[in-house]
Amino acid sequence: MGFKESEEQLLSKVATNGGHGENSSYFDGWKAHDRDPYHPTQNPEGVIQMGLAENLLGHDLIEEWIRKNPAASICTEEGISQFRAVANFQDYHGLPFFRQGVAKLMEKVRGGRVKFDPDRIVMSGGATGAQETLAFCLADPGDAFLIPVPYYPAFDRDFCWRTRARLLPIHCHSSNNFNITSSALEAAYLNAQKSNITVKGVLITNPSNPLGTTMDERTIRSLLSFANDKRIHLICDEIFSGTVFKPPHFISLSEIVESDPECHRDLVHVVYSLSKDLGLPGFRVGVIYSYNDEVVACARKMSSFGLVSSQTQHMLECMLADEEFTSNYLVENSRRLMERHGMFTDGLRRVGIRCLEGNGGLFCWMDLRSLLKKETLEGELELWRVIVNEVKLNVSPGSSFHCAEPGWFRVCFANMDDATTERALKRIRLFVNGETEEVEEKKKK
Repeated sequence: MGFKESEEQLLSKVATNGGHGENSSYFDGWKAHDRDPYHPTQNPEGVIQMGLAENLLGHDLIEEWIRKNPAASICTEEGISQFRAVANFQDYHGLPFFRQGVAKLMEKVRGGRVKFDPDRIVMSGGATGAQETLAFCLADPGDAFLIPVPYYPAFDRDFCWRTRARLLPIHCHSSNNFNITSSALEAAYLNAQKSNITVKGVLITNPSNPLGTTMDERTIRSLLSFANDKRIHLICDEIFSGTVFKPPHFISLSEIVESDPECHRDLVHVVYSLSKDLGLPGFRVGVIYSYNDEVVACARKMSSFGLVSSQTQHMLECMLADEEFTSNYLVENSRRLMERHGMFTDGLRRVGIRCLEGNGGLFCWMDLRSLLKKETLEGELELWRVIVNEVKLNVSPGSSFHCAEPGWFRVCFANMDDATTERALKRIRLFVNGETEEVEEKKKK
């Protein structure tokens, strides 16, 4: 014990405070999958990963484009002529044509209803780095951002771990489909004031992670008005904006800003990424788009700690410049997401499981309250352990998203093929019906 204490004294508070959040059910589910990963032939009884919001449904489209455009890579005979220029580029502004391509993609995802200035685009190592950079730019240690619950578990890491900022809940409830209300927003702000906590901003996701829903114009305008009135920042994470697959269409915070001449633009910041819309999380392309000149300047300097590699930028600038490809990709990606979402939710519905009505994202907010033995946090975790360890599905419990109502689970559906999806649905069906695979097969005969 004495050795441990002395070792801790040698390290920083960041190294020893456990603020990464790895010791949570959200990440424990990932670990269960890593220990026993499902494979259709090599490990058919393994854990199916349904806790990871990845988009694999359009990878074949990108692979086809790469095969047709070998010059986009400096590692091919067709592209080697660009090797020296790309290999030596390290300017934290990023390749100009890459930033132009990202701006064009953001416009296209939003239906051309808003324009983005490439000079306001700041690169980062994924959305994780973008969020942390914004927290460093906007808040001091101890300052807070208000955030509607439930919210993405890793925001605790992204916004708080190294910056020592805080996230304070705006309480939302299933009675109104977890929508943000003005009264809940005001209450969260007043509670912070009573506790002598400085609120620096509001953080939202649109489309929502984990709900899979888009925010309506009235709510966005209400949040923008609130931020303006309080003179605090409004950050909107829009990394799932290109995953909307059915009405209502996605409305960006930028659209509202452009249509409101009275709003204080210097308080508005948008986070984007290519991880979800294009299914490229390994490329680590995150984007900060801020309307505040000082934030753009500071964030750009900070981006030195997490730049996107020039090789990645070069390949993507070629792909994003292909207007026909990106247009077709977005349409087809949306169609495939709608098809998979329908396939999955219909399968759940057939065994009496409903999900919150969603229209975007790579997941469903699944209602398993009827399966709880106890309507408590422990009751939810007990059910989750059964699902992970016995049913062999890694789904994420609502409590890991700070949801106060036990029984809600986020389940991802776009990170697998159709056969694995069917296998997952079969496991759910057997579990709900209390049957084994052998019993079900006998009933069919």
